Amino acid sequence: MRFVFSLFFVLNVAFLHAQNNAEEEMVIKTITNFFEGFHAQDSTKMYNAVYKTVLMQSISKTTSKDVTLSLTNFKAFVGQIKSIPETDSFKEVLLSFEVKIDGNMANVWTPYEFWYNDKKRHCGVNSFQLIKENRQWKIFYIVDTRRSFN
Repeated sequence: MRFVFSLFFVLNVAFLHAQNNAEEEMVIKTITNFFEGFHAQDSTKMYNAVYKTVLMQSISKTTSKDVTLSLTNFKAFVGQIKSIPETDSFKEVLLSFEVKIDGNMANVWTPYEFWYNDKKRHCGVNSFQLIKENRQWKIFYIVDTRRSFN
């Protein structure tokens, strides 16, 4: 009887772990799709990765070293990305993903480096909040930190 219980427990844990890994992969895929659109300046792909309303904020320091929290309009952000000249290169490199999921909510922590015309401009951490609706993960909140190298 103990053997049957142990086997049942191990199989249950393995099943739940596999489910969590699949969900984590779906969450990461949503973020990578967003950045594929970002790098391609493809507004449709970026909008497909976000919820119907999305909030964007940044935490940074002013030149006088005061900490500031700024709000960015998502539509304006997409417009800025689309307006980058084709002659310029830009890339946000995500260094890792730390995913936490509870039901239909996920949080992803991604340290990053931002490069513009082959020069590292700033680095920090992105924190994404996602919601799972109709079996799809969508980003509804992005906050990042920014440390400049200039």
